[in-house]
Amino acid sequence: MGFHIPSTSPARKWLGFVAAVWVQAISGNNYTFSNYSDALKSLMSLTQLQLNNLSVAKDVGKAFGIFAGLASDRLPTPAILLIGSIEGFIGYGVQWLVVSGRIQPLPYWVMCIFLCMGGNSTTWMNTAILVTCIRNFRKNRGPVSGILKGYVGLSTAIFTDICSALFANDPSSFLLLLALVPFVVCFTAVLFLREIPPSSTSAEEKDEVKYFGIINVVAVFIAVYLLAFDISGPHGTVFSQLFAAILLILLASPLFIPMYLMVKNFIRSNSVNLDFEGNNIAAVPFLAEQIVEKKDVGIVTKKEMATVPVIGEDHTIFEAMRTVDFWILFFSFLCGVGTGLAVMNNLGQMGLAMGYVDVSILVSFTSIWGFFGRILSGSVSEYFMKKAAIPRPVWNAASQILMAIGYILMAMAMPGSLYIGSIVVGICYGVRLAVTVPTASELFGLKYYGLIYNVLILNLPLGSFLFSGLLAGLLYDAQATKTASGGNTCIGAHCYRLVFIVMAIACVVGFGLDVLLSIRTRSLYSKIYASRKSKKSAVLS
Repeated sequence: MGFHIPSTSPARKWLGFVAAVWVQAISGNNYTFSNYSDALKSLMSLTQLQLNNLSVAKDVGKAFGIFAGLASDRLPTPAILLIGSIEGFIGYGVQWLVVSGRIQPLPYWVMCIFLCMGGNSTTWMNTAILVTCIRNFRKNRGPVSGILKGYVGLSTAIFTDICSALFANDPSSFLLLLALVPFVVCFTAVLFLREIPPSSTSAEEKDEVKYFGIINVVAVFIAVYLLAFDISGPHGTVFSQLFAAILLILLASPLFIPMYLMVKNFIRSNSVNLDFEGNNIAAVPFLAEQIVEKKDVGIVTKKEMATVPVIGEDHTIFEAMRTVDFWILFFSFLCGVGTGLAVMNNLGQMGLAMGYVDVSILVSFTSIWGFFGRILSGSVSEYFMKKAAIPRPVWNAASQILMAIGYILMAMAMPGSLYIGSIVVGICYGVRLAVTVPTASELFGLKYYGLIYNVLILNLPLGSFLFSGLLAGLLYDAQATKTASGGNTCIGAHCYRLVFIVMAIACVVGFGLDVLLSIRTRSLYSKIYASRKSKKSAVLS
C-alpha cells in the first residue's frame, strides 16, 4: 500500500543515484585550495614552496584512499560515506578555525595533517559513490562516470559562486561551507544509497539511457547557469541570493526521476487488470537473462581455474599490477592529472603573477569547463565504443595533446591566455578523469574495482608533489623576491613560463602512452562491441 519502494526497484536505484550526484556536487573541495590559499600564505608567512607543499599535503590525503578501496569490499556503502563526512568535517573545520582567527595559527606540520585529512575525506566519498553506482548501472559505465565526475568538477564552481553570492568571497566563510555542507549531504545520502542488482532487460537498459540523458541536460543547464553568473560581473545582494536559491532548486531537480518511477510503480501495483499474456511475454527476456547468467557463471568458474586472468576479466590489484597495460594507464594518468593539479593548486598565484585582479573567476572557469570535459567524454566514449568499438583510451590521447597546447598558450602569456589556458586545462583534466574510471573497470573487472581505482588515483598526490610541490614551487621561488613579512612574491609572465613548458612536454609523453594503450586494447573493445551486438540481436530475434 502507498508509496513503499521495494529495495530492488528502479525507483530505489535512481533515488540512490540522485543522492550520489548530490555527494559528488559537494566532494570537489580538494580543487578549491586556490580560493583560500592566499589567506593561509599571509596568515602563516609562507614562501610559495611552503604553500605548495601544503597543497601537496592535501593531495597526499588521497594516497590513503587505498584504505577506502580496501573497505569498499568489507563495509557497507553508508559506513564508507560516514567515515568520509566526519573526516572532512574535522579537516576543514580546523582550517576554518585558523583562517577565521578563532584560534592561533597551528604549527606548519599540524596544518599539513588537517589538510591531509580534508583531502582523504573525498576518497571515501568518491569510492562509495563510484563503486556502488558503476555496479548498479554496469551497462552504462561511461555516462555514470561522466555525470558523477562532472558534478565533482562543478562542485568547485558551486562552492565558489555560492560563497561569492552570499559571503563576498570571504575565505573564512568558504572554509565553513567546506566543513559543513559535505557533512550534511553525506548524512542524507546514507539513507538512500545501496547496491542494487543492475538492469536485467533491454527495456530497463533503454530507460537508463533516457534518464541519464535527462540528468545530462540538467547538469549542462547548471553549468551554463554558473558560467553566466561568473561572466556577468558584480551582482547586488538580492540578485545573488536569488541566484543561490535557483541553484539549489536546479540541484534538486533530478529527484523528479525517482518520483516519477515511484508514481509509476504505485499505479502499476494498484492496477486490477493484470495482463497474464503480457506477463508471460515479459518473462521471456528474464529467462533469457537467467540463461546468460548461468553461462556467465560457467565462464567465471573456468576463469578461476586459470592462474592468470586476461585483460577484460576480474583482476586482483596484484594481478593488475603485473600487467603492462596497468602501468601504461597509470603513468599516462600521471601526466594528465599531475599537470592539471599543478595548475589548479597554483591558479591563484598564477593569476596574481600575470596581473589578473579577480582570480576566483579563473577557478570557476576551470571547474565549469572541467565539467563539460567530464560529462561529454563519458557519454561520447560510451557511444563510440558501442557503435564503432573505438577504445576509450583514444579520448585520453586526444585530451593529452590538447592539454599540451593549453600549456604552450599559458607560457606565451598573451592577453587573455590564462583564461583560455584554464578552460583548455579544465576540459582535458575532466576528460582524463571521466574516461579513466570506466576504462579501468573494463580492463580489470568490477570485483576488486574499489581498490584498483584508489591505486590509480595515487597519481593525484604523486602528480601534485612532482608538478606542484617540486616543479612549480621551486621554479617560482627561483624567480621570486623576498617580502618584509618573510614570504616571497613574483610578478610577471616569467614566473611560471618554464613550468608550463615542462608540463607541455609531460603531456606529449602521456599522449604517446595513451596511443600505445589504445592499440593494445583494440581487441578487448572489439570483443565488448561484438558481445553487445550479439546480445541485442538475440533480444530482437
